[in-house]
Amino acid sequence: MMGYYVIAGIIFLVSSFVSSKLKSKFKHYSKVHLQNGMSGAEIATKMLQDNGIRDVKVISTPGMLTDHYNPRNKTVNLSEGVYNQRNAAAAAVAAHEVGHAVQHATAYGWLTMRSKIVPAVGIASKLSNLVIMGGLVLSATGSLLGNTIFLVGIILFAVTTLFAFITLPVEYDASNRALAWLEDNRMVNQEEYNGAKDALKWAARTYVVAALGSLATLLYFISIFMGRRD
Repeated sequence: MMGYYVIAGIIFLVSSFVSSKLKSKFKHYSKVHLQNGMSGAEIATKMLQDNGIRDVKVISTPGMLTDHYNPRNKTVNLSEGVYNQRNAAAAAVAAHEVGHAVQHATAYGWLTMRSKIVPAVGIASKLSNLVIMGGLVLSATGSLLGNTIFLVGIILFAVTTLFAFITLPVEYDASNRALAWLEDNRMVNQEEYNGAKDALKWAARTYVVAALGSLATLLYFISIFMGRRD
């Protein structure tokens, strides 16, 4: 299991670096105030209107970087800072979350696919590690059932890895929609646009790290399984 801990350690360090960088970027661009004076909530509302979306509400949610779009109740949830602030970071986050609302309204393929596998991912994420560990323990005792259980655990983990990779085009597309709208509608000047673009770039990298980390772990488990078969 030493290999697992090495992979987990590397993933943790890279993830911590990207997360720290993301927070510092948002802190920096929170000081770049918008010339148009609009808050994150106002940016989100206008982008929804410009895209002809009338059935989505913009609401405030507690916490920092807790922003998300909820397709079930059709709400753009903005963290308190983003909802109220009037800076490049708030504009970027607000427009990005509305980007997801636009994806939903236009039945964007990758978002539709991700939504369909959410129930399976919920089950897989809760059970995969437990099943994998159970399979490894049983295998160590010489039980033939151990390898079968281990394989089931790998399949469950593969579902979560698939979800992580499907999430990548969804997140990048939402950012591209956000930046295009901000620029095309002259909602930001060049400095503000550059700040928004840089902030969203680092936000997207958190998903890249998560996906690659999940893939590395999956490949490690597969290598153990294949070795046991030999």
